[in-house]
This record gives sequence, structure tokens and C-alpha cells, in this order.
Amino acid sequence: MSKIHSTAIIEEGAQIGDNVTIEPYAIIKSAVKIKDNVTVKAHAYIEGYTTIGKGCVIWPYASIGAKPQDLKYRGEKTFVEIGENTEIREFVTINSSCSEGSVVKIGDKCLIMAYCHVAHNCSIGNGVIMANNSMLAGHVTVEDYAIIGGFTPVHQFCRIGRYSMVGGFSRVSHDVPPYTIGGGYPYRFGGLNLVGLKRHKFSLEVRKKLSQAFKITFRMNLRLKEAIAKIEKEIELIPEVSNWLSFCKSTKRGLLCLQGISQNELEEKDEEKELIKDLKQMSSLKAQQT
Repeated sequence: MSKIHSTAIIEEGAQIGDNVTIEPYAIIKSAVKIKDNVTVKAHAYIEGYTTIGKGCVIWPYASIGAKPQDLKYRGEKTFVEIGENTEIREFVTINSSCSEGSVVKIGDKCLIMAYCHVAHNCSIGNGVIMANNSMLAGHVTVEDYAIIGGFTPVHQFCRIGRYSMVGGFSRVSHDVPPYTIGGGYPYRFGGLNLVGLKRHKFSLEVRKKLSQAFKITFRMNLRLKEAIAKIEKEIELIPEVSNWLSFCKSTKRGLLCLQGISQNELEEKDEEKELIKDLKQMSSLKAQQT
């Protein structure tokens, strides 16, 4: 039997599972699906084509499934899917997606703390923690077991790799590779997220190989393509190293670097230096000719 308070507003058509608790003044719109053992606390608001997985807890004043904050949105049918046993704390906003049939996804056993924002077309994996006031712009991907510190904005189309930890009060403008720890603005890496990796029972041998991959990528002043080639040549391609390489190869925004800028930007700066060097040589030759 579900426990639904008399002041809760549940529109006709909403699907409510077994053993669901809906507290006073919560609002559930007609296209929402709430599965078994979910708790929706007082004053929460859920609309759109939203599915709340088993065992989730939605805290007061959370808003889930509302219209995306994107001027391109024209009323298309879009979706929000939240996995099982995820906790969404007070005043969290999770918007619906943008473009017909697209989905905002949040995985199982996530903790989305108070005042966080998840924008349109985002994808969040399993076991992710977003601390208070962290914010995802549109089309952001956060992979499994990543942690985002409080008051940290993530730029649209960025990716945060699995088992990584982003410190609070950071600014994420490019991709954060998996297994790393870092923070600040400009962003700086501290190395591997060793505490997190140990907690998730990554072996010492795996951590050593990932440490080698990290050092080659970020500590040897190599261009990204050169670092990838060196890793492929020198490090055994265990699944975790292969994942590191796959993430680096597929980056579109570039990787955050020690100086807080992407590898693409580093390469552009190198090209600028070469151009300036050529211009100086040309000027010197002209001076000699005159």
C-alpha cells in the first residue's frame, strides 16, 4: 500500500508503484512514472515524461522534468530517467531534455545534494556524487562514481571521467580524465584519485599503471597524440589503461591540463611560438639583405 497525503496533487494518468510515500503538497503531473518504494517529500514537483526508479528519495522543493532552459526547445517530447536508490536533495533542479526523443539520465545510487542543477541532454552514471550547488550545463557527461565538489560549474559538452574527483569551487571548462583528482581555477591535477581507487578496490598493480599513464599525459610536456602513442607503446593495455586512452582519444573539448588549459590550446600556443620564430627569422634576413 502506498501512503499518499491528502494534500498531494497527483494528476490523472500518473503511474504510482507499490509502497510509495508522497508527502504533503507534492505535485506529480500526468506523464510521470514513479516506481516501487519511492519517497517524494513535501513540496517536491515532478512533471514531464519523467521516470523515478525504485527506492529513490526526492527531498522538498526539488524540481524534476521541467522545460529545459534552452531557446531551441520547441515543445518536443523528451524524457528524464532516474535510476534506482538515488537521492535528490532539497531545491535540486533536473530539467528535461532538448530535441525529440532525447533523455536526461541519472544512474543508480547517486547522491545529488542541495541546490544542484542538471541541464538538458546530460548523462550521469552510477554512484555519482554532486555536492551542494554544483551545476551541469547542457550535454555534460559524468561517468560512474565521479565526485563533483560544491559550487563547481561544468561547461556544456564537457565530460568527467569515471572515478575522478573534482574539488569544490573549481571551474570545469574541458574534459576531466578518469581516475584523477584535481580542482581550482585555473584547474590543476593532483594526480590519481588514490583514496577513491583504494575504496573501490583497485589493485596496486592497476594503480601503478594508471599512474604511469597520468605522468606521461600530464607531466612530460608532450602533445596529446604523442602521449597517447607513448602510453600504447610502454604500458600494458589493461582495461583501465584502455579506458584512459579511449577517453583521451575521444575528447572534443580537449583535456584540462596542469595550467588549466586544454591540450588543443597548448598546441595552438606552440604553433603561435613557431610562427613568431619564423617571422623573427624573416625580419633578420631582410635586415641582413639591406
